[in-house]
Amino acid sequence: MSADAAAVAAFAPAKINLALHVTGRRTDGYHLLDSLVVFADIGDRLDVALAEAPALTITGPKGAGLSAGPDNLCLRAAAFFSASARITLDKHLPAEAGIGGGSSDAAAVLRALSALTGRRVPPGSEALGADVPVCLAARATRMQGIGEALTPVAGLPPLHAVLVNPGVAVPTPEIFRRLDRRENLGLPVLPPLPDAAAVAGWLKATRNDLEPPALAIAPEIGAVLSALDSQPGCLLARMSGSGATCFGIFPDEDTAGKAALSLREAKPGWWTRPTTLT
Repeated sequence: MSADAAAVAAFAPAKINLALHVTGRRTDGYHLLDSLVVFADIGDRLDVALAEAPALTITGPKGAGLSAGPDNLCLRAAAFFSASARITLDKHLPAEAGIGGGSSDAAAVLRALSALTGRRVPPGSEALGADVPVCLAARATRMQGIGEALTPVAGLPPLHAVLVNPGVAVPTPEIFRRLDRRENLGLPVLPPLPDAAAVAGWLKATRNDLEPPALAIAPEIGAVLSALDSQPGCLLARMSGSGATCFGIFPDEDTAGKAALSLREAKPGWWTRPTTLT
């Protein structure tokens, strides 16, 4: 990370779709969603500083193979903010994994540039990606429309969870193309949910509509869901976003930690992380 005194450190947490209903499709092809989104306490880390010329350096265990060119969302976010920035991205989240990694990185850049300049983030950040507005908020949120209609969700308890990605690529456009049905009901009413068991109980009346087509493309997702579901204490196992990352919800931190350790031992090739979702 840069030691420049003018640099601002920013955190880009993993975004988890606890439920994701596809409710329609606009004439321009964009799908309408109704999703309950929370954020993990694990993610990527960035240093952002104003500079005469834009530059991006990518490090970290998940940085290999990522483009640092002008198409990278971090640099596109700086351009959207009308700023030239030097950015270091320490990449820990798997890319294209259904947990909003690129969008969360872009949102972190926008927050950092706002802190550096004293200017607000311009409206219209959904132009960078449908998940960028909710990642800017980085808190429990009901996300509707194409990602621009956000309603904060208060009172959701912290959720102890395990995130697992089997390391397979799942192309989002293909997932949406394979949907059997696009006109579905939105999420049910969200009642008071005092603990993880109550959250899991409510979630069982919801879905991730992208999970069936993702399973057809990447059967490994099914193996992850089965492995999570078989762990002692698992209250719910589901895929996040368009996959292939899946999450399991557990009643407490200790149970989640033991599940993560068990899964790491059984499947060392999987990316497995215990986390708290808020």
